[in-house]
Amino acid sequence: MKLLDLTLREGEQRPGVEYTVDEKVTAARELDELGADFLQIGFPVAGERTRRVCERLDIDADITGLARAIPSDVEAALDAGVDVVDLFAPTSDQQLDAVLGASRASMVESVREAANIARKGGADVQFTAMDGFRTDPAHLDDLFGAVDADWYTVADTVGSRTPAGVEQFLTGLDTDLGDVGVHFHKDLGVGTANALAAGRAGARKVDVSIGGIGERAGNTPTEEFVAAAAVGEEPIDLAADEASLLPVARRVLDALGEDVEPTKPLIGEAVFSHESGLHTAAMLEEPSTFEPFDPARFGGERRLLFGASTGTGAARKLIERAGREPTDARVEALLSNLADLEEEVGVDAAVEMAENID
Repeated sequence: MKLLDLTLREGEQRPGVEYTVDEKVTAARELDELGADFLQIGFPVAGERTRRVCERLDIDADITGLARAIPSDVEAALDAGVDVVDLFAPTSDQQLDAVLGASRASMVESVREAANIARKGGADVQFTAMDGFRTDPAHLDDLFGAVDADWYTVADTVGSRTPAGVEQFLTGLDTDLGDVGVHFHKDLGVGTANALAAGRAGARKVDVSIGGIGERAGNTPTEEFVAAAAVGEEPIDLAADEASLLPVARRVLDALGEDVEPTKPLIGEAVFSHESGLHTAAMLEEPSTFEPFDPARFGGERRLLFGASTGTGAARKLIERAGREPTDARVEALLSNLADLEEEVGVDAAVEMAENID
């Protein structure tokens, strides 16, 4: 399954957010290292930054630029030097009327014309059906059949779909799903689950963003999808470098000045930290007792923390690691010393404390 990373475009679609050229270049190089197949750098017609970023990048991923299905947008994308013009147009009845104010026939003709201009300009073409998941499947099949594109993306623009509906919708299309991608928003908190359902249905491209950053509640998080695709019950083959997933994600967000909540899945500071006495005691013996996978698989690191809440079981194991007999007196002394700490310590420091007990 191909990954199209939206971080640099969707991140800027939030109110008050704008990335500099330097920030985008740094982040794009990191995303390329991770193995993203496509990087959507920006919306070229909105300014010169996409062109300036393209001029500085020499990467393996194909650079895409977003464009409405109108000639001026396509020309701006071609002038910016993108590899792929990523066209979009509203396709649902609701949005055709409210957003485009045009008939379905005129929309189809506009998309066809825009795709032809992009092809003549030497770019590949992707087409995103805006609000595609609320569009009659027969209309999408007709549209995809009429437009010359390399990929056709069905977008859940308002974030209203859930996994069962995603599978049902995609398998109901007559279009070959090998040429179909998906784009989800997390308004219901199921962006990753929807992307996995799309892969199960046969879609072969998914739009993702680091940390899930994007307008409103955000998009399918890159790190969540890559990890879930690797360890889930039905693995999905991706080109992403698993071992660099979490370090790259953190470096991208750092380069863009984005904050990360401590409990954010996979990349939050607290996610692989364990302090509960019951947990740490078991994990000193076998980490998998309270972890779904070894975080090292994705470049992460677990932290076992010891302090006032450490129990006797963990204390005994720490003393054993220090090469000493875990007598009741030593256990009591270690627990007393840990309780006096101002903040929790890691395994090495806790073992050193155990070594120094009289």
